Order: sequence, then C-alpha cells, then structure tokens
Amino acid sequence: MAEPIALLALGLDAAIGWPAALYRRIGHPVGAFARFIHALDTRWNRTGYHDATRQWLGVATVALLVGGTILLAIAAEALLALLPAPWSWIGLAALAWPALAQRSLYEHVRAVAQHLERGEREAARTAVAQIVGRDVASLDEAGIARAAIESLAESFCDALAAPLFWLVLGGLPGVWAYKAINTADSLIGHREEPYRRFGWAAARLDDVVNLIPARLAALLLCAVAGRGLRILLRDAHRHASPNAGWTEAAMAGALDLRLAGPVCYDGVWHAKEWIGAGRAEASAQDIARALRIYTRACLILWIIAGGIAWAL
Repeated sequence: MAEPIALLALGLDAAIGWPAALYRRIGHPVGAFARFIHALDTRWNRTGYHDATRQWLGVATVALLVGGTILLAIAAEALLALLPAPWSWIGLAALAWPALAQRSLYEHVRAVAQHLERGEREAARTAVAQIVGRDVASLDEAGIARAAIESLAESFCDALAAPLFWLVLGGLPGVWAYKAINTADSLIGHREEPYRRFGWAAARLDDVVNLIPARLAALLLCAVAGRGLRILLRDAHRHASPNAGWTEAAMAGALDLRLAGPVCYDGVWHAKEWIGAGRAEASAQDIARALRIYTRACLILWIIAGGIAWAL
C-alpha cells in the first residue's frame, strides 16, 4: 500500500495492542473466523462421509471463508476510499490493526520469563500454556523456557511478519485473507483425525501464504542477532512444518540453543528432531534475549514499512 497504512497499523498495535476491555465488549475479528469454521466443521466434517467428500467440503469451507473475507475487505476499502486523506488512511489502518499482534506476543512471552525469574514455575506453566498447544504439566524450567522461545520465533511470522507482508502487498483483502487462512489452519489444519481430510486445504494454503514471509522473517532474525545463519540453513527443514522451522532455526542459532525436540501432545510423546546445536537448558534469561532480538526485528519491520510508504 503506497499510503502509510501499514506503518499506522503497526503504531496502533504497538501502542495499545488489542485491549482487554475491547476484547470483552466486541471480541476479536479472528473470533468470527473461528465461529464460522466451527459451524461448517460441525455440519460438514462427519465421520459418516467418504474421505474424498470430507476433503472437498474442507476445500469449500476455506473457499467460503477466504472469499467472503476478501469481499468484505474490498467493500471496506471502497467505502473508506471515499474519504479524503488522511482520514481514509486512518480508517484503513484501524481496520488492519487487529490483524497484527506484535505487542500481544511480546507481553505473553514476557509473562513467562517474569514468572520463571520469580521462581513461580506453576504460574509460568499456566502462562506458556496460553501460547503453545503442547502438554505443559510435566515441563521443567528449561522446557517452559524453550516452549516460550519456540512460540515467539514461530509467531514472529504468523503474528507480524506474514500479516504485514500481505498488508503491504494486498491491502485489507490481503491481510485479512491471510488471517482467515491462518486461523483455519490453527483450528482444522491437523494431520490427525478428524481433520486429516477436512483440514487438508487449510493446511496446504497456510503453507503457501507463509512460504515467502517465513523465510524473510528468519533472515531478519539472523540479521538483527548478527548470527544464526549457519544453523538456519542446516536445520530449517527439520521441523514438520515447511515454514515454522525457518524462524525456529534462526532463533536457535541466534541464541545458541537447541529448540524443538521430543514433545507431548494430549498425553502422547512425539519424537521430534532437535533444531540447533547449542544448549537445551534454556532459562528466563534466554527468553529475555529472545525478546530483545524480537524487538529489534520488529523495529526493522517498522523501518521497512515506513520506507515503502515513503518510496511509493
């Protein structure tokens, strides 16, 4: 977007995030995506249907979700275009702002570090459970810290770099289509039943829309840390996701840690590969170091967004 809309949206998110009072009153736009997906999941993802039928119904679910989102965003852009600048810019930035989560991610991860620093292990487990999907009951301090750092690294792409990429490239339709796809992937894009077929389209489309942003985000993390490129190039493919491994490998190399590794979901241990060549014994201090790298990377994205607006 040639106007400073991306920069304004970043500023709004950094200044106030998505306030709890606002969430209590109106929720969050992603919640509307979740309700739509749940309604079609309940109606269409039935075990009595043939696998191929469930897969095509999953495709239809994603198509309706993304198509409807794009149409609404195009209509919003058209209405706001009738306003004179800078009011049109401010309106567009306000509508793009909820798609970014740089402040929320920072605060959630910082809370984990603060609890660990005070020796509040149970509180730290509760805090990290809000940002990861794994079982946290058996995690020791190192496991809690690694989980927080892994979530920070992966979510740097999902919560900020990728939405910003699609906002700059495609305006409101681009950023909200991305958020719709990413939400669908998080809810139904699983390899396990009952979503192996129904969530196939959501998972594959999420892989596609994150392909470039994940790699750019990983390179940015290495650049601001001044290290990590060797581990990034060596270990990015070791993650089950074709994209999440990039930012996790970048952060592992930047911090000289080992991330990922064996993890427990729903009481079942999964023998995932380690990413990185450093220590596995992460701590609250390592979370703090990761947050500093994250903050510097966010500032570079601010500069890039401002530079694009100025240049265009």
